[in-house]
Amino acid sequence: MQVMIFAAGKGTRLKPLTDVIPKALVPVEDIPLLQRVYRKVIEAGADKVVVNVHHHAEQIKNYCKLLEARYGVPVTISDETERLLETGGGIKKVRGEYDAPVLIHNCDILSNVDLQTLYGAIGEYDALLLVSERRTSRYLMFDDAMRLIGWKNIDTGEVKSPYEEVRNGTAKNTHLYAFAGIHVINPKVFPLMDEWGDAFPIMDFYLTHCAQADFRGYLKKDLKLLDVGKLETLEKAGEFLKII
Repeated sequence: MQVMIFAAGKGTRLKPLTDVIPKALVPVEDIPLLQRVYRKVIEAGADKVVVNVHHHAEQIKNYCKLLEARYGVPVTISDETERLLETGGGIKKVRGEYDAPVLIHNCDILSNVDLQTLYGAIGEYDALLLVSERRTSRYLMFDDAMRLIGWKNIDTGEVKSPYEEVRNGTAKNTHLYAFAGIHVINPKVFPLMDEWGDAFPIMDFYLTHCAQADFRGYLKKDLKLLDVGKLETLEKAGEFLKII
């Protein structure tokens, strides 16, 4: 399994903690978030791990050396110190590292998902996005075959899609699910990134190319997930770990 862990975020919602440490090293039950995700992907079979860094980059680089020594799987650092490349640009920068599907995992996400099963489910798809029936205001849109066809903000009514029938609301059998921030991307779609700049959101990439590439949703109905990206959810993280 080949993996990229996003650890470059500034963690502004976790201030003042992130004034002195990066979000990736914020502890939950005395274990930094990055270690929790790294350990989970290793247990799922990861043999290649890339971690991108930006905010407090040296702290993360040094910590990755400790993780390598403890768990035995090396970490390649993608340094975004000069410029934060966003989720899509971050993947594009290191695409040459990969010759097989890549599991993308945010460092601040805790969940009960079986990463090995998710990774194995990509098959010949161009990307596989973990989704759930969680309540939110912004949803990904899928057809009956769970093929990505668009995005919708149900509060504002805004829709993004390359399909006219989705944009005008006439598409039939459309299903809305919440994205979980974990996905698998197949290197065969990396050439589509050539037309993109250095920094861009991966979801914009998916929504732009979903009519020409086969991006699918992976629905986990019993998904338990916590985004530990803000102080109020960080306070709940310890209890959350007891139920996953």
